[in-house]
Amino acid sequence: MSEGKMPNVFFHYLTFNGAELFTMVCLPEDKGTFPTVILRSPYVDAEGDIENEELTEIKLVEYKPWLDHGYAVVYQHCRGRGKSTGDCIPFINEREDGLFLQDWIRKQPFYNGELYLFGHSYKAAVHFVTAPFADDIKGAVLKGFDSERYNGAYRNGCYKIGLFGGWYVQQYKKKSIPEKNYTDECYNLLPLSDFSKTVFGEEAEAFDEMLKHPNRDDDFWKTRYGGIETHHAIDHANIPILLVTGFYDIFTGGLFDMWNALDNETKSKCALVVHPFTHGCKSEGQPIVFEDGNIYREIPDFSVKWFDAIRKNGTPPFEKGKVTYYKLFDQAWCCDDFYTANRYKKFVLGEGIVTYQYNPDDPATFKGGLSANFGGNVWQDPPNLRSDIITLYTPEFTEDTYVKGKIRAKLTVKTNCEDTCFYVRISLCKPEGDYGLRDDINQISNLSDEYIPNTEVEMDFSFDEHAFVIKRGEKLRIDISSSAFPLYVRHTNNKGLFTQQTTTRIADNSVDLEHSYIELPISE
Repeated sequence: MSEGKMPNVFFHYLTFNGAELFTMVCLPEDKGTFPTVILRSPYVDAEGDIENEELTEIKLVEYKPWLDHGYAVVYQHCRGRGKSTGDCIPFINEREDGLFLQDWIRKQPFYNGELYLFGHSYKAAVHFVTAPFADDIKGAVLKGFDSERYNGAYRNGCYKIGLFGGWYVQQYKKKSIPEKNYTDECYNLLPLSDFSKTVFGEEAEAFDEMLKHPNRDDDFWKTRYGGIETHHAIDHANIPILLVTGFYDIFTGGLFDMWNALDNETKSKCALVVHPFTHGCKSEGQPIVFEDGNIYREIPDFSVKWFDAIRKNGTPPFEKGKVTYYKLFDQAWCCDDFYTANRYKKFVLGEGIVTYQYNPDDPATFKGGLSANFGGNVWQDPPNLRSDIITLYTPEFTEDTYVKGKIRAKLTVKTNCEDTCFYVRISLCKPEGDYGLRDDINQISNLSDEYIPNTEVEMDFSFDEHAFVIKRGEKLRIDISSSAFPLYVRHTNNKGLFTQQTTTRIADNSVDLEHSYIELPISE
């Protein structure tokens, strides 16, 4: 159903599966048919009460680079958001709604036979779910999102409050349940299986099922609720896709995993760009602003240029088949294959055994989500801030050292409980303060189903890719704890599914420093 028309701008409410989906079409001034860029967004609630005339003025400015280069833009409010009706349940309905919109565009007189997908964060997720892509989808720019649903919700079986947890609550049925009884502390509820009834006031099946499956290998992650539509969505897409993330984005590791999983033919057509900032290339609030690190300023309208290069067989803004990335503290953009380093520098963490008590009712906190949770990076708190945070240091580096790839760590640990977790955070000690680099978390139950308390086990940690220089005289700081609230749900120190725990217990956790270490991937 068409609501109205302005010069080169059309508004429609597309009726589909019980909802009316607000859809805006912006066309170039020339007459004819056009390649069409599709944008779908849930972050449009502020636009819900804006008159279409005012929205037109806003969007014509925003989409001017596209329109000036001869692209039509079709912009849609996701189901249950902004001017669209229905219920917003994250990820659910996006595949059908997205495919319906694509089919609708194909029937329009402005369509020239070419579709291009564009989006950042969840606005990229709504395109991943439409894979495998139809033949008329000629290219995509997909930024700041990982196609594997598990990575948004968990890390090694530990639920991410700081990424998926709070975000999901905000998005769920935004219109029909606008007010939720929520703070981050709600994830301390025991049993956590009561979370939906407490926070939403109703059972939320998709969310509740996700909380029951912390194991990456569980078949749940190959179901609709587990994100089967996006599972390996672009591995064999065979179209030019520009992937963009940051070294302090929320899906840094997942974007690298997606890149590394591409078949050779697809990879040769694609590019990965990694800036030095947080989600959306935002530098605000970050400890150090790398003035030349913002790709939106360095290469304005790079998304338009990427699509133009596809259409005109021209030179793309980033080299295909390569990773373009910012080398921190060398203030340099680099472009290469970003292969795994073949040389590692190992640092043993110390001598003797350190023991601390971890109380789940008083979890430790850390600043900044780094590359796995929202919040990016901030200067870290002082060392040894609490008795349950063990702070260690490497020796000072005697020469500038280029670290590129995935830092690794191994802890030899034990606990007096049947299960517990260990958290590791690595920071670079700069003159101005301690600059957070990476973190990882793991739990005993990932190593053994039948752990015997007070038995030593080796626990591996793998940190998301990074590229930075440690200057001569600087050193690394390693913080070890068993909690990182509100980034991850606290471990109760009990064995079994975390959502079914009804009690907590205090753990005596130990780390054998002499048999624990970190390894840095060293590049020339």
